[in-house]
Amino acid sequence: MRSLSITKEALDFIQLLEPKQFKQVLKKVLGLLAEPTPIDASSLKGYNDLFRADIGEYRVVYKFDEQTVSVLIVDRRNDDEVYKKRSRKNI
Repeated sequence: MRSLSITKEALDFIQLLEPKQFKQVLKKVLGLLAEPTPIDASSLKGYNDLFRADIGEYRVVYKFDEQTVSVLIVDRRNDDEVYKKRSRKNI
């Protein structure tokens, strides 16, 4: 099984969620360890190694290899805003 790497920013965001949303997002993130390309995930255009997964009104941007799933961004699904964060961080 893969290990999980998560940015401080993503972890801080998850910890501030209401209990219901916290559980939904955490379940999705942990599910990526077993299946990093679930049916509802898709690759980010222009980035062969980055993927996104939607969880209701939230979006997770991540990458993975054989050993690790790296969660880079978790944020509200303000479609363009999530990707602006990615570009500001040069991910």
